[in-house]
Amino acid sequence: MVLWVVLLCTLVSSLLGGLYVLGVFRRQRPNEPPLDKGTIPWLGHLLEFRKDSSEFLKRMQSKHGDVFTVLIGGYYFTFVMDPFSFGTIVKESRSKLDFRTSVTKLVVQVFGFKPTEATHNIVHTSSTKHLMGDGLTVLTQATMESFRKLLLFNLSSGEKRVWQEENLFHYCYNIVFRAGYLALYGTEPPQGAGSQEKAEEQDRLHSNQLFQEFRKYDRLFPRLAFALLPPKDKREAERLKRHFWNMLSVKKIWQKDNISGWISDQEKLLAENGVPEYMRERFMFMLLWASQGNTGPTAFWLLLYLLKHPEALKAVKDEVDKVLRESGQEVKAGSPPVTVTRDMLNQTPLLDSALEETLRLVAAPVLVRAVLKDTSLRTSTGTEFTLRRGDRVALFPHLSVQMNPEIHEEPHKFKYNRFVNPDGTRKDFYRNGKKLKFVSMPWGAGVSTCPGRFFASAEMKLFVFLMLSHFDLELVDEEEEIPAIDISRWGFGTMQPVRDVRFRHRPCF
Repeated sequence: MVLWVVLLCTLVSSLLGGLYVLGVFRRQRPNEPPLDKGTIPWLGHLLEFRKDSSEFLKRMQSKHGDVFTVLIGGYYFTFVMDPFSFGTIVKESRSKLDFRTSVTKLVVQVFGFKPTEATHNIVHTSSTKHLMGDGLTVLTQATMESFRKLLLFNLSSGEKRVWQEENLFHYCYNIVFRAGYLALYGTEPPQGAGSQEKAEEQDRLHSNQLFQEFRKYDRLFPRLAFALLPPKDKREAERLKRHFWNMLSVKKIWQKDNISGWISDQEKLLAENGVPEYMRERFMFMLLWASQGNTGPTAFWLLLYLLKHPEALKAVKDEVDKVLRESGQEVKAGSPPVTVTRDMLNQTPLLDSALEETLRLVAAPVLVRAVLKDTSLRTSTGTEFTLRRGDRVALFPHLSVQMNPEIHEEPHKFKYNRFVNPDGTRKDFYRNGKKLKFVSMPWGAGVSTCPGRFFASAEMKLFVFLMLSHFDLELVDEEEEIPAIDISRWGFGTMQPVRDVRFRHRPCF
């Protein structure tokens, strides 16, 4: 009899525990935001959120207001949609709202790397040193050399002015990825290849092969992050992970010349902190995706928007030509390719604005903080909500700010000079007469702001600068509409097109 009682109690406890995990007993407490658990236990709104995050959040905001809590895949997310309340979230101390908790879980799942407090500090220190200030100047020079090797290497050989037709997305992603990879992870030593020319040819071949595998992984990334891969794709993702762990292994990296300080410093510091070699190789894969996963797609959108808007293309090209003339350089037959420096890139306010406008339209990260203790949130209207310990608080700036017609007039239109005043200074933005601090947030905000944002911007601007300087460009079908975005990539940085766009390019001399 006693045994049956014990078994019954165990069964009831397990059942109640399971129901608790599924969210059956969750109720809205006083002062908490409106709660919407959906109809499916544990999953909640996961499928709808995964299908189209933007439309889902629009519906929830219309139903519940600017602050609401929803169940998504076993986690409760409180979304804050009021841009005037963003500062409260991004400035809150890590003892209450911690962005690393969610990042750690994602990094383990998609890269197999387990970050620690030490690794976070190493990334921050090395990024400040090498991706900003004087370190960024050095890295920009290395990236310029990579573009010369990939994009401009045959222009001075008397190449005929014939049109070449390409897939625009693949072309931009391919060139920008490879240039960034070579600038960061190093190049083939001439002595190993036999000559400088052979070493450069090996760099072109190797970087292109790496890009092909990277694209396979990139296509799987959104479903991998949501743990929604079918068995076949899961096996492929694991194969690709092992491939990159091998290609970016410690042994192979140190065989290269011209390794960036950003990579070499982090490798040395990780080793000094006792991180095992196999984990450092996973770390290198994480850095590759973080640094190159969004720059190529963004470069595609920027070039496409310029090609679709002739007035924007002319204005930016005139600015590029002016900077070239002032640097004493000229693009002409028989001359070596131009050399673009960081100082030159700092003299392009229209290109800056066009890039920021592109990011406003297509960059859609979800900024997440883990709630480590019950925290009070006071909104801009004076309403106070309590964020519950164990939940997540999230911002989706693409909807709240970047596509908000109260902030950006005609938000769905590309306006290349939206962010710049006629005198070249940065424009301010207002909502209901009140100045906004956050008007576009493609790089995140606060302590979680992307440390590589300056290098990524320089990389994309350098690519477009060189394309406009050295090539005549045109779309194969000038009447073709700008393609829709792939909504399955909502929340993962820059979105990708759902169909191909073809363009032509030829040397412009």
